[in-house]
Amino acid sequence: MTEGQRMSEKRGLDRRQFIGIAWAAAVVAFAAQATSAFIKFMIPELEPGAFGTKVRAGEVNEFEVGSVTFFREGRFYVVRLPAGFMALYRKCPHLGCAVPWDHALEEFNCPCHTSLFNRRGEVLSGPSPRPLDYFPVQIIGDEVFVDTGQLMTRQEFDVSQVTPV
Repeated sequence: MTEGQRMSEKRGLDRRQFIGIAWAAAVVAFAAQATSAFIKFMIPELEPGAFGTKVRAGEVNEFEVGSVTFFREGRFYVVRLPAGFMALYRKCPHLGCAVPWDHALEEFNCPCHTSLFNRRGEVLSGPSPRPLDYFPVQIIGDEVFVDTGQLMTRQEFDVSQVTPV
């Protein structure tokens, strides 16, 4: 062995090995960060009361029979019918426009293509192919909860879509 080789063995890593290990560590760290970011993106953390969770709408006695109340955070309307509660999604089944409740006419009026819906979400006129979608409603104690994580589509109104009080 030459003197240079003996000195190299005593020092441990040479420059080429060190740079190779540094690059490998950097690639592993980048892959770990990218994987962590991807997992966080794919599994979002929903705040309580946000769209996609169960939203507390209020107490039963806060809603008069015949009332229609909009909840911006949940993107739905709570409708109090004589038979109970419905939660209607504000999105028109035709092309997805936001459908406001018209208090003067007492109906939902889609501003995009003039579909009209009654307070049960049934189509009165317009190009909409079916009634407004709805969310399940639960009454726990005296409180009304709407599960915005379960959108229900329908072809017609049925009493089973109403949650009795």
